[in-house]
Amino acid sequence: MQYIIAFVAIVVAFVIIKKVASCLIRSIVGIVLVAVLAYLYFMYLR
Repeated sequence: MQYIIAFVAIVVAFVIIKKVASCLIRSIVGIVLVAVLAYLYFMYLR
C-alpha cells in the first residue's frame, strides 16, 4: 500500500514540477515530497 502512495506522490510531484518553472517552488515541492515519503517510511515500515 505504501508503495502505491509513494508512486502516486512521485508522479504528482513530477507533473507539478514540469508545469511550474520557478526554482523556489520546485525546491518546496521536493522538500515536501521527501518529508511525506520519510513520514510514510517511518510510520509503515518501522
